[in-house]
Amino acid sequence: MQHNVGTLGDLALYRLKVAEEDLETAQSNIMDGHFRGANNRAYYAIYHAITAVLALEETAFKSHKMTIAYFNKTYVKPEIFPRIIGRKINDAEIIRHASDYDEFYIASKEESLKQINTAKEFIDLVKQFVSGKREEIQ
Repeated sequence: MQHNVGTLGDLALYRLKVAEEDLETAQSNIMDGHFRGANNRAYYAIYHAITAVLALEETAFKSHKMTIAYFNKTYVKPEIFPRIIGRKINDAEIIRHASDYDEFYIASKEESLKQINTAKEFIDLVKQFVSGKREEIQ
């Protein structure tokens, strides 16, 4: 088994890459009319972008709820990231949960597009944040 060794910055960049791949999948899903799948992948793009930020401080949690709560407390509340993005992340989590678990949930194209736009916006913010932090570290 091969073990890759890298810096926390490398881990953050890897997680950002995963977030971008999830976003691409969400975009493909919406093009195919798979709105529930698009909601799921847009949420995971957001989630993996959050874990990219947390990688820089070697912080990880076992649950999504704890991860998001910590991110909101540590990065949104003090406005390192805009408060509006914190609300959008919470909305994305609620919509993903409904899309995945509610038997009679009907996802709409408009809602899925909103989730994808939130994921794009957040990934762009995280890229700027990670880039700045990596410069500080080096």
